[in-house]
Amino acid sequence: MIVISNPTFIKNEISTIHDLFENGMELFHVRKPDFSTAEMKAFLSEIKSDHRRNLVLHSHHQLAEAIGINRIHFTEKMRTETSEERLKKWKEKKFTLSTSLHKMVDFEKLSDVFDYAFFGPVFESISKPNYISNLDFKKELEQRKNNITTLIALGGITSERIKTALGYGFDDVALLGIIWNSNNPIENYKLCQQIALSY
Repeated sequence: MIVISNPTFIKNEISTIHDLFENGMELFHVRKPDFSTAEMKAFLSEIKSDHRRNLVLHSHHQLAEAIGINRIHFTEKMRTETSEERLKKWKEKKFTLSTSLHKMVDFEKLSDVFDYAFFGPVFESISKPNYISNLDFKKELEQRKNNITTLIALGGITSERIKTALGYGFDDVALLGIIWNSNNPIENYKLCQQIALSY
């Protein structure tokens, strides 16, 4: 199960990240689209160094190697603007690559350099009100042919919806709003983790 950062500064964020790791969080996606390089470096430096291998950078990819991060994420726009040759160079350096998409046809055409992909919003987003897809995800995933790339459900994932998303055929889920728009982020994470593991 993956957790994605809040896009902006949030109170007690670093201590919450450490608590999440202590409670079994496997991957933490650092998505701060408006951060400058200096802000990103400062943010990453606050996260304990023994968690670096579990961090995924959404931007400022050039910082990854120097900091000891070997996972990078490509937005849909970034993916379409990056050559296959450049992507393969990251793979040659033993980087894990992920991306985001909004159509099943794009998932089926995805280069096999990508280890996993976020697909959504599956449910109405918690962090972006009124952000919802009109896709029938159950129907979309019944046609799935790409079994090389892991498919992650994103958007509106709550403890009550995890089994539904996995039942559609997703391999895993990503959490965002349920963690950062909550007064009990750790309890919410533990509940989601318990449900996902029991599926």
